Amino acid sequence: MGFENEAGSSSYSLPPYPREDTPLLAKAPPLSSKFKTFANIFIAIVGAGVLGLPYSFKRTGWVMGLLMLFIVAFLTYYCMMLLVRTRRKLESIMGFSKIGSFGDLGFAICGPFGRFLVDAMIVLSQSGFCVSYLIFISTTLAFLTGETAPVFLGLTPKVLFLWACFPFQLGLNSIRTLTHLAPLSIFADVVDISAKSAVMVEDVFVFLKNRPALETFRGFSVFFYGIGVAVYAFEGIGMVLPLESETKDKEKFGGVLALGMTFISLLFGAFGALGYFAFGEETKDIITTNLGPGLISALVQLGLCINLFFTFPLMMNPVYEVVERRLCASRYCLWLRWLIVLLVSLVALLVPNFADFISLVGSSICVVLGFVLPAMFHCIVFKEELGWRCLVLDGAIVVFGFVIAVSGTWTTLMEIFSPKA
Repeated sequence: MGFENEAGSSSYSLPPYPREDTPLLAKAPPLSSKFKTFANIFIAIVGAGVLGLPYSFKRTGWVMGLLMLFIVAFLTYYCMMLLVRTRRKLESIMGFSKIGSFGDLGFAICGPFGRFLVDAMIVLSQSGFCVSYLIFISTTLAFLTGETAPVFLGLTPKVLFLWACFPFQLGLNSIRTLTHLAPLSIFADVVDISAKSAVMVEDVFVFLKNRPALETFRGFSVFFYGIGVAVYAFEGIGMVLPLESETKDKEKFGGVLALGMTFISLLFGAFGALGYFAFGEETKDIITTNLGPGLISALVQLGLCINLFFTFPLMMNPVYEVVERRLCASRYCLWLRWLIVLLVSLVALLVPNFADFISLVGSSICVVLGFVLPAMFHCIVFKEELGWRCLVLDGAIVVFGFVIAVSGTWTTLMEIFSPKA
């Protein structure tokens, strides 16, 4: 039961009772203003991945790093809008009922297999983002208190801080809708921009003092590693349809998204380049661990932790929608949400290296979810209207995505399992 089987019918409605083909957003949520939409876009995209950009620039060279970053930013925005246009055509022209999520879109086009594929990748990618948040928060707090701090009950400071966050995350992840999370998103955005601005100012002073040797281009052997980190940095493809669904003025959503992506890509470029400029070959996988001691440095790192702490429930929202639909007939389930938070926390305890982890998730799941599937879905729906142009443009993105996914995953796995000096 997919798009191919229903294209000839004048109207297609998903059934009102919870099934595999039931939309995720069954009830109309409260709508968000343009300002709240911008805030949610910002916090949905900006996460822990940006903190690995300076290290990625060190690995790739800063010119190559910037080039890859801006290419990925444009492709991410383009593919997000492909999803929006595809959903709008299926709803308004072809008679499909409410399509509230990426998974709904996958079902409308490719049937149960399409939904299962999208759902699985969204669960893995969004959970991966949140794993990185917990890694950063626990690592940073342990760094601030000193890695030599005594253990308690056999637990290191990093593990203790991770579990200290756990009960508070249970409360935050009990909030039902994105719009109700918007005030927290706005607060987190303000803290995030302030903290990242302070980091960049500190980077400028360190660079002017030390002026380390810098590399502009380190060769194509690290191209796929850098692409993986850049793709991971622009997280949020799974959020674009729910965010547009909850936008009051949907005709302005594309403009708000373009403004948000432009602002974010410039912020990312400046953050990554200045971090590498400041510390050169000493740049660490989490840039904040390069900052020296002092009150300002501690406040900056705490600010970044606060931002990711409040971003966690927003990024887990698509996971809850998928799991609650499949296991609880699309009904809100508190205990299931808490169980998922527990599983994500346990995975965060097992991940050894922050930068390698974000490159692996970015190169594998995020590339397919962010580039391959949007272009493929768009081509299927618009093939009669666009003809050969659809095959050329969308086909190029699909091929690019597959090449990056296979090569990037292999390169990152080799990096993870290679012996460290």
